[in-house]
Amino acid sequence: MSTKRPFQAPQTPHVPEAPKTPNAPAEPDAGDGAFGWLRALGPRGRRAFAGAFGGYALDSYDYFTLPLSMVALAAHFGLDSGQTGLITTVTLIVSAIGGAAAGVLADRVGRVKALTLTVAVYAAGTVACGFAPDYSTLLVFRAVQGLGFGGEWAVGAILVAEYTSARHRGRTLGAIQSSWAVGWGLAVIVYTLVFEVADEDIAWRVMFWTGALPALLVVWVRRRVQDAPEAATARERSREKGSFAAVFAPGTAGTPGLLRTTVFATLLSTGVQGGYYTLATWVPTYLKTERDLSVVGTGGYLALQITGAFVGYVTGGYLTDRLGRRRNIWLFAVLSALCIWAYTNIPSGADGLLLALMFPLGFCMSAIFSGFGSYLSELYPVAVRGTGQGFTYNAGRAAGAVFPTAVGFLAGSWGVGGALVFGAVGYGLAAVALLGLPETRGKELL
Repeated sequence: MSTKRPFQAPQTPHVPEAPKTPNAPAEPDAGDGAFGWLRALGPRGRRAFAGAFGGYALDSYDYFTLPLSMVALAAHFGLDSGQTGLITTVTLIVSAIGGAAAGVLADRVGRVKALTLTVAVYAAGTVACGFAPDYSTLLVFRAVQGLGFGGEWAVGAILVAEYTSARHRGRTLGAIQSSWAVGWGLAVIVYTLVFEVADEDIAWRVMFWTGALPALLVVWVRRRVQDAPEAATARERSREKGSFAAVFAPGTAGTPGLLRTTVFATLLSTGVQGGYYTLATWVPTYLKTERDLSVVGTGGYLALQITGAFVGYVTGGYLTDRLGRRRNIWLFAVLSALCIWAYTNIPSGADGLLLALMFPLGFCMSAIFSGFGSYLSELYPVAVRGTGQGFTYNAGRAAGAVFPTAVGFLAGSWGVGGALVFGAVGYGLAAVALLGLPETRGKELL
């Protein structure tokens, strides 16, 4: 009588492990290295990055067609400094409406659809400005431009933030911010060429007509870019999509609301943008009217400021991941205020010193923005992220728009250089607003 042996799996021959080296290097991570943040995005994330980068660069280009052309435009329509400042103020105030609306739209129909709409609107508004027959019509067309201008950054920043890990979010969104300097630089190059070859009465119109460039980007984004899948799914499942009531909810005992966050984030945005737009709007006029620089000279001085801005955006992105969101903003708020004071107190004739300060001025006033895309995205849950970021950033932009107008009216008695010091007040407000906001470094977005 035979007995059956229980089934046994065949034994795998033992292979001794290779001896471990105590200091053997770890396997490289896809997110390591200078451009690890870009590789870590993956193919879809990189396309989203390209769309947001291009959209914001062209947003910047379209914005700077006004301040660069302001002297010629004012001469054509016979405007005083208060009226020219009002054009910027109208743009920025209307941008708050457009930004808030785009944020709600991004939460309801998706980030990509909202992004393409904002780019199309600001391009159409800029081109229309070139056909303006009078000052009143120009204000209307510039308001249209502001509708699209207000929404593009917030929507594009959220689109990329939702593809990005907490580890790399600061530097990734800082790179998106750097596209502002790219668009700014392109605008200065085109301005220098156009105003060298064309009479000022037509040159400012040509500048606005070149604002049609973003239409090409719209076609590409519509075909190639998608919302981050996991974030889109979480947003679609939520009941509070695009809700202003949610971002203004005061909260109850045990259930924190978002009202405090929204109030302090708006104050933060007001201060930073008030300081920034004061400088961006009035520095070209200051260089031409009080420093007597030629068009090419102004372009050369601005080239240093723009280079400083680009380096500042990239550096600030790395620092916001290293130091944290709040510390990065605090640091550059103080440095930006100091740069304004130094810049406007350079004695007449010391153009070499003026030149030397253009780089740090551009660096500091831009590095402070590098953490905004990640910080505002991290302050709000996915269902109302577009609404929260769109409102706080653009309401701050509208309130900050008072600063360029104030400089315009003060310039008559203080001079443009003296009035620019008013921008330092904005940076002080930003530093105070941070006291009411938490640190969010390392926070995941889903």
